[in-house]
Amino acid sequence: MMPLLIRVLRDPGTVQGLDDAGWDLLLRQADAANLDAYLLVLLEDAGLLDAVPAAPRAHLEWTRVGAAGHARAARYEVRQIGRALDGLGLPLILLKGAAYAMAGLDAGRGRLFSDIDILVPKARLPEVEAALMMHGWITTHHDAYDQRYYREWMHELPPMQHARRGNSIDVHHAILPETAPVRPDPARLRANARPIPGEPHLATLSPADMVLHSAVHLFFDGEFDKGLRDLVDLHRLLTQFGQAPGFWETLPARARELELGRPLFYALRYCPRLLGTVVPPAVQAAVASEGPNAALLWLMDRLFARALLPLHASCADAASGAARFALYVRGNWLRMPPLLLARHLFHKAFLSGKSDTQAA
Repeated sequence: MMPLLIRVLRDPGTVQGLDDAGWDLLLRQADAANLDAYLLVLLEDAGLLDAVPAAPRAHLEWTRVGAAGHARAARYEVRQIGRALDGLGLPLILLKGAAYAMAGLDAGRGRLFSDIDILVPKARLPEVEAALMMHGWITTHHDAYDQRYYREWMHELPPMQHARRGNSIDVHHAILPETAPVRPDPARLRANARPIPGEPHLATLSPADMVLHSAVHLFFDGEFDKGLRDLVDLHRLLTQFGQAPGFWETLPARARELELGRPLFYALRYCPRLLGTVVPPAVQAAVASEGPNAALLWLMDRLFARALLPLHASCADAASGAARFALYVRGNWLRMPPLLLARHLFHKAFLSGKSDTQAA
């Protein structure tokens, strides 16, 4: 049976039949999926908030307070990053949650995020890192192997954290690692970036590229603790951008240009299946050839059907743990060639802990 939270995401009116136990289960599933604040937005938009019983209504109202504080803090932090990089002559291209929030997109309402992601040219990374350090951000992951892992093989610097405020920033130069078999040209992403109206020097990826990056982030990753939250991001982006003329025609063509047909195929398969996202049949047909063969697709359907559910006991079955582990292995496989992957996993399993203990 479809989990309660999924049923509510597809049809908010489902909450009208809930008893106390049902509300308790819904809120626990939403919390596990990091979708509490979005649940409030969903019910409010549907005109159902006044019908919510007192206890769950109080819980939802507290999420409003938290989300508002989160939004203020995020805006402040983005402006501090902008000031730090002001002298470099670079547009501040925001990614993921920070982009949705600062651009005023529907996907930003009720969307919480733990760090701010930005995209800069690889050649400018030393300048960007130095400027951020001068303004209080310090690098994390001090282990020599971790530093090499990020700087030589990954698509971002080691995460940086502000020494006083504790807020984190991820400085990306691409959307997939250097070691991945698929590497979309970051210059093409930056060239299509769009300025945010009313926000000088701030930009986001183009609508199609924003969807593709969200799909890459979800379907090329190996961790799915926030998988449903990320699928909701895709649903909201597709629903909003899909209303703009030309978007649906542009999306498959842009995916082919950036070699991202496979993650788009999965996005356009599982958003409708789980969340009821409306995708034009012609667009589904345009990406059909980007999918895996029938046998592999049968397997992926069963893995994602489990991994994209809330990480809550009520949404799990006997195969859920195995499905998440299989996708974790797959995610690492998609990021590194076999020999490098084996070396990396060996180091993380047997050496990193020892070096951390010795350093302490």
